[in-house]
Amino acid sequence: MGFVMDGLDADAYDREYSDRALLRRIITYFRPQARPMLLVAIAIFAGALTDTAVPILISRGIDLVVANPATQIMVLLVIAILVLSSVSWGLNFLRQWLSAVAIGNVTLQIREDAFNATMGHDLSFFDDQPTGKLVSRVSSDTDGFAETVSLTMNLISQVMLVVLMGCVLLVINWQLGLITIAMAPFVAAISLVFRRIARETSLHSRRIMAQVNAHIEESISGIAVAKVFRQEKAVHDDFVRINRQAYRVNFRQGIVLNTFFPVFNATAGIGTAIVVYFGGLNTASGAMSVGDWYLFIQALMFFWFPLTQIASFWSQFQNGLSASERVFGLIDAEPRVVQTGDAPADDLQGGFEFRDVRFSYQPTETVLPDFSLTIPPGESVALVGHTGSGKTSIVRLVARFYEFQEGQLLVDGRDIRAFNLPSYRRQIGIVPQSPFLFSGTVGENIRYGRPDAKEADVLRAVEHIAGGNWLADLPNGLDTDVGERGGRLSMGQRQLVALARVMLHDPAVFILDEATASVDPFTEIQIQDGVEAIMRDRTSIVIAHRLYTVQRADRILVLDSGRILEEGTHEMLLAAGGHYAELYDTYFRHQSLEYVESVIH
Repeated sequence: MGFVMDGLDADAYDREYSDRALLRRIITYFRPQARPMLLVAIAIFAGALTDTAVPILISRGIDLVVANPATQIMVLLVIAILVLSSVSWGLNFLRQWLSAVAIGNVTLQIREDAFNATMGHDLSFFDDQPTGKLVSRVSSDTDGFAETVSLTMNLISQVMLVVLMGCVLLVINWQLGLITIAMAPFVAAISLVFRRIARETSLHSRRIMAQVNAHIEESISGIAVAKVFRQEKAVHDDFVRINRQAYRVNFRQGIVLNTFFPVFNATAGIGTAIVVYFGGLNTASGAMSVGDWYLFIQALMFFWFPLTQIASFWSQFQNGLSASERVFGLIDAEPRVVQTGDAPADDLQGGFEFRDVRFSYQPTETVLPDFSLTIPPGESVALVGHTGSGKTSIVRLVARFYEFQEGQLLVDGRDIRAFNLPSYRRQIGIVPQSPFLFSGTVGENIRYGRPDAKEADVLRAVEHIAGGNWLADLPNGLDTDVGERGGRLSMGQRQLVALARVMLHDPAVFILDEATASVDPFTEIQIQDGVEAIMRDRTSIVIAHRLYTVQRADRILVLDSGRILEEGTHEMLLAAGGHYAELYDTYFRHQSLEYVESVIH
């Protein structure tokens, strides 16, 4: 069965928790729900007493009817049974209602904790984790956690019922009671042996469902690419493959979980047969009354049923613990970006100094070896170089998205680790190569960094981006719905919205991964005007793809394999005739006015 479990290894941040540790962690979430849980416990105890009283009442009623078969006695017996049954129903309803409230509150809290933990992880965490898997942990696995808690409450109820019915059995006939109770250890032994297998299969089941969710999310996100390259069948075939693996894993789980009940029922059947045999002998000999024998049989049924629930609880409980383990693993994942201080960054000037920084995404691949660079406050720096030269890594370190391994990175003369991270990132404005817009309106997306900004402030920020003329091209201006991920806007319009968002945010440092190759010339001019407005009077680091930006930068850094080959202005580097001149001829020359005129003539 090894092929069934292929690819279902634990994620890098997963941990193994003992059942005791998981239960202790679960209990901490229930401490704020102490009052409703106390009422639940009272309802459970009262309900168990009521459920125990019903067969006792029937037994005594049988003896009374045998001794005096009067109609009045039978009517009173029926009324008493109805009253007790109604009380039992009411207590059960109260227990279920209070449990639902408490469990709902706990599930809400742990889901918020899981989501907050996910949002708090640095970008390197998301490099290794498919979105669908994370979604599965935050949604499906938190539901599994709630199921565990609900099962625990039912377990408490069943245990109390077993204890009470065991006492009743001993009172009726201690010999038969001991025979019945003696069967309980065999049931417990079967449950304990079964527990480990159930835990493993449940964990694998949740992992494969996380993979299914991840595949679905990736397929839907990339559907446009799949259709362009006519790869719908390949996407379908991949889904069929992983879905069949999910079927095999869940089938194996079903076999394992459902195997337990026949084994338990066989054990319970043997115990019942033994008790019925000896009980029948006692009744025939007159050692037990008919009512006591009926009560014993009823009590035996009441004893075996909750005991069955307790035993079967392990299979469901292990499924819930597996879900809890995955949720807590996500919450407890260690961050890679660690701050050593909590200094506010409200007065950030934007001066950066890399001192012999070594950075790598993977231990075997060094991206920046002994990198040193100084950027004074207010300077605009353009990073140019071939793919893989380290441009993106530099801006990611400046934004504190990744942790470097050696050296120092100073911001305004202070270690970057010394700042309060949220406060520091509020001073960083980033426009990525493909800007991401959230579902909502253009105005809401511009306000994303400042939700409380007034409309006048938003319009002022828009006007700084190419005079704000682009807003008139949108059907409803600021109220235009951008669609999912901004899909209703063109790429150029998305970039203009992203620039306006940064302008309203007014950061001390501006980072731009410039890309205008997919927009028309007019929109490109608007974007360039917007970039120039944002770069004015603030530190700017631009991964440059356009000659316009390169020419207007205070300094150009030519990178190769994580090292600075050349630096200077556009004119200086062209005159030097070095690596930048080669890049200019390869990437930038065709964008220059002189080149266009030479082609025309």
